[in-house]
Amino acid sequence: MNTNKLRAYIILSLMAGTTVLQADTNNIPVLEIKADQSTGQVSPTLYGLMTEEINYSYEGGLYGELIGNRTFKDGTNGLKFWGATGGAIISVDTNALNSALDWSLKVDASDTSASSPAGIVNGGYWGIPVRPNTSYQVSFYARASSDFPGPLKVSLESKDGKTVYATAEFSSFSGDWQFFETQLTTKNVTPSKDNVLKITTTEPGTIWFQQVSLFPPTYKDRPNGNRPDLMKLLADMNPKFLRLPGGNYLEGNSIAQRFEWTNTVGPIQERAGHESPWNYWSTDGLGLLEYLEWCEDLNIQPVLAVYAGYSLNHTHINPGDDLQPYVQDALDEIEYVTGDASTKWGAQRIRDGHAAPFPLNYIEVGNEDQFDRSRSYKDRFAQFYDAIKAKYPQLQIIATTTQTNRVPDLLDEHYYRSEEEMEAHALDYDSYPRTNHTKIFCGEWATRVGSPTPDMAGALGDAAWMTGMERNSDLVVISSYAPLFVNVSDLSRGGSMQWRTDLIGYDALNSYGSPSYYAQKLFSLYHGDTILGTDSTNIPTQLWQPPARTRNGVPQPRPPAQMIRKIFFDATRDSDTGTIFLKLVNTLGTAEPVEVQISGVSSVEHKGKAIVLKADSQDATNSIEHPTNVAPVEETMGGLGNDFTKTLPPYSITILELQMK
Repeated sequence: MNTNKLRAYIILSLMAGTTVLQADTNNIPVLEIKADQSTGQVSPTLYGLMTEEINYSYEGGLYGELIGNRTFKDGTNGLKFWGATGGAIISVDTNALNSALDWSLKVDASDTSASSPAGIVNGGYWGIPVRPNTSYQVSFYARASSDFPGPLKVSLESKDGKTVYATAEFSSFSGDWQFFETQLTTKNVTPSKDNVLKITTTEPGTIWFQQVSLFPPTYKDRPNGNRPDLMKLLADMNPKFLRLPGGNYLEGNSIAQRFEWTNTVGPIQERAGHESPWNYWSTDGLGLLEYLEWCEDLNIQPVLAVYAGYSLNHTHINPGDDLQPYVQDALDEIEYVTGDASTKWGAQRIRDGHAAPFPLNYIEVGNEDQFDRSRSYKDRFAQFYDAIKAKYPQLQIIATTTQTNRVPDLLDEHYYRSEEEMEAHALDYDSYPRTNHTKIFCGEWATRVGSPTPDMAGALGDAAWMTGMERNSDLVVISSYAPLFVNVSDLSRGGSMQWRTDLIGYDALNSYGSPSYYAQKLFSLYHGDTILGTDSTNIPTQLWQPPARTRNGVPQPRPPAQMIRKIFFDATRDSDTGTIFLKLVNTLGTAEPVEVQISGVSSVEHKGKAIVLKADSQDATNSIEHPTNVAPVEETMGGLGNDFTKTLPPYSITILELQMK
């Protein structure tokens, strides 16, 4: 194509939108794998998990508790998710169980009868799941007026009241707080989620309740543990770490609403809870120890973020004497995780039920401190860095923005982009200098396409980006997609979702992985330990016009159009078996033949394995109703060798396992 024609073609492309161009329409793309050339080692911790309380990720999500607002602190009147039944009058009262749970639910059941039992009802987080032949642990604290003889009836039943799955009775109430618990066991019933827990009486009186709880079986039967199906989805991803307790959730909307780890350990009835940054209450039932046990259950390591004196409302703690208590708090937190019985906080962890210390290699100081208008992070970071390194020199310390007065071990970079932006930046890490460059933790990133969970366009953008991270994982040593979870039950404003495009979706009963989930899983499962040298020619490209942007309401100059790749790849080799893993991402809507040339080995087996994630359109996705609409398919592939052609399906992610002879 001559220069004038090319210029006219580009102008027409800008006018018409996105147009596919190829370097040479007479030749197919060629990928060269240099199997005898290593450009670095694949980081063994590259793929992990990032989590925080958003989209009802814990309350109503991973954390096993089925009762919504079990401590009556959520909502403007403390009654969110609660209702009265049979003529009862309910209100939040100052009658406290203890200093942490400093109010309770008062139930006036004076208007009750045998034909119309009065009490309270909770529908969980948009439903309570009932499964066949399953035991649920119900518990609560209660006290009663002197004229209340009891009993109280607890029942697990359908929302319409037509089906009662299990019941139990409690008696012997007094004016003092007492703890009650039992098992509710279902029979061979049909799984359902439109159910409620009721606590009622046919005798008049006044009863106060606190911490009403209903727990199903948990992952690995862990007490106060996590939801099994969600944990299984995580385990199947083969992650290597969990970044905890999250980003904004660590900071809090204000300093007073930060994640105070000391308030999240010890008996759950002594945890006050706190307001999360996403406008609902966190009971802190899933606290620091439960995070660590979550890691233990998945056989992964924690990446522990410590509060560094900055919160989302742009308030901060001045470095120096004002910050010192927060630095000490971080040191105490590390001691809780790693200390033995001879230490104050190690002994506390042992009293909390976990004798062995947890492994810990990474500490992140703060979160997204580039938003701190005071520009105090460099001094705050230095104060944390010096104190942590002095006591724990073996720990790798992560900064959340570039530092000049201390050299962090890693720098946390966050990216939320469109598919085209991810493709445009997929080669960024190729150009990062290696000499004296701080290692990278890509701690939050996602292709934000699709809601509530990503569609195939999101998965393709993610995969393009991951080829760049994996190809450069001598530099990018850990990474984690965010957000991890979303409750898809109520997607209206103020409902169960606060952030669109989340990796895993669920309601009270079912769960599913998005196309991006499967992309993450494939990249994590299929790679070697050595990064191979690669080269390419004739890669299809596409003209892309970046969107116009505003800053503080002021329109910014529109970025120039640019050509972006449409096929992405990387190659790694397993040192033990010699297996080469070739990842190929075709973001085009057409089938694309690719010639693969492998040098540096004598020969390649003629048969290998292909794992393909593909869709008919970019907006194809998964859902509660269709959880595996887009899912990987494994197949045996023949016709391989040192030089072969593979046709990539439209909108696809393909992984080839190639065996050396």
